Amino acid sequence: MATFQNLHQSMLPLLLPNAWDVGSALAFATAGFPAVGTTSFGIAASAGLPDGGRSSKAATTALVAQLCRLPVHITADIEDGYSDDPAEVAEFVAQLAAFGVAGVNLEDSTAGHLVDPAAFAEKVAAVKRRSPAVFINARVDNIWFGEEATVDAVLLRAGLYAEAGADGIFVPGLAVPEDIRAITAGIALPVNVLAHPSLTVAELGELGVRRVSSGSLPYRAAVDAAVNVVSALRDGKQVPAATSYWEMQARLASFSQHLMD
Repeated sequence: MATFQNLHQSMLPLLLPNAWDVGSALAFATAGFPAVGTTSFGIAASAGLPDGGRSSKAATTALVAQLCRLPVHITADIEDGYSDDPAEVAEFVAQLAAFGVAGVNLEDSTAGHLVDPAAFAEKVAAVKRRSPAVFINARVDNIWFGEEATVDAVLLRAGLYAEAGADGIFVPGLAVPEDIRAITAGIALPVNVLAHPSLTVAELGELGVRRVSSGSLPYRAAVDAAVNVVSALRDGKQVPAATSYWEMQARLASFSQHLMD
């Protein structure tokens, strides 16, 4: 199996599905995806909590401990590291690394606002010193939150994080082809963006993107699909086909047995 780092070196970007529980991760692994990420939104929403605010730490830790048993690379969305203290963030990532996590997403924002880039770079450096094998995907949130939302500002932050030891740069909200090309050309590290309906994965690859994350889209689409199925039953319409109970039960039984082995 290719290393997680090597999955970012192909001309066609790594398409990373983001899971919110064991069942969704098993489905992605069964579908042949070589790596699976977690989604802080999906995990928080499943617990009845809004995304952000460091609400997903306990659930993410528990889920990652389970998912690292799968025969795929696992990368964890850990918001801002759940702490302002670089040493505490590094300790948390080391805990995930002990489970076998291949990478983490680390955001340079807290409570919906950008933080000082130098302070965030200290977090990146602390994590890399403590867990050098973990792929740090440093998330630059300028465009996502509409603060200092320019290509130059993104490149400035990305450069600081690269110097601190980041392995990749994640720019959510990036969707304008000219901006994507400028940012990928200005960053030596693999650039990650969220999937966008106006650009295919192949087209993003042509713009220099090396990783495309589904983010919370699968979770949100799953919720919509659940409502649509029940609405179809109510309205006497034909319901879509679904994976059988027995197939999903077999996946879970196999996974549970693997946990006990």
